[in-house]
Amino acid sequence: MSYTNGTLNGHDVLQNPAINTSVDWATIEELGDLHVGTSIDTPMRDDAFEQTDGEKIAIIEKHFRQIMNTLGLDLTDDSLNGTPHRVAKMFVKEIFSGLNPANKPKMTVFDNKFGYDQILVEKNITLHSTCEHHFLPITGKAHVAYIPNGKVIGLSKLNRIVQYFGKRPQVQERLNMQILVSFAML
Repeated sequence: MSYTNGTLNGHDVLQNPAINTSVDWATIEELGDLHVGTSIDTPMRDDAFEQTDGEKIAIIEKHFRQIMNTLGLDLTDDSLNGTPHRVAKMFVKEIFSGLNPANKPKMTVFDNKFGYDQILVEKNITLHSTCEHHFLPITGKAHVAYIPNGKVIGLSKLNRIVQYFGKRPQVQERLNMQILVSFAML
């Protein structure tokens, strides 16, 4: 699927006619960097993917071990001695796996053979994310809806794209925009 440039309420927008989605770039630009949710891309350094997952795990393990030592925890205890590695692996391979573009799910679309023109809704998608300000858990439900126009998206893909963008440090405004733009770009 492709997207086109168009206008909405006098603003330039990115449109995906197949699913009736528009992104108002002018409004995003108007807000600038003053609003926490205006940067659609997760703030990443240019060298973010120069290290392998294994190298990242080793570095995080070292630093998390230091945090545990600073807190006064006894890392020789059987219940704690593997914790730095488990936490580091969990950060890279699970909780923050959405930072790696290689993990983005493929978005499968199908011809709308039935000519369905009503809103399609996937409700109560379980969402687990991490607040980028405090690195504390965010847990909630997401609801995704669209009106098909020529193509429909596989329902499992709606869930997977929400999960993908949730698996990174987030603010809700950016999360919403990343989900919207991913569908607009189909």
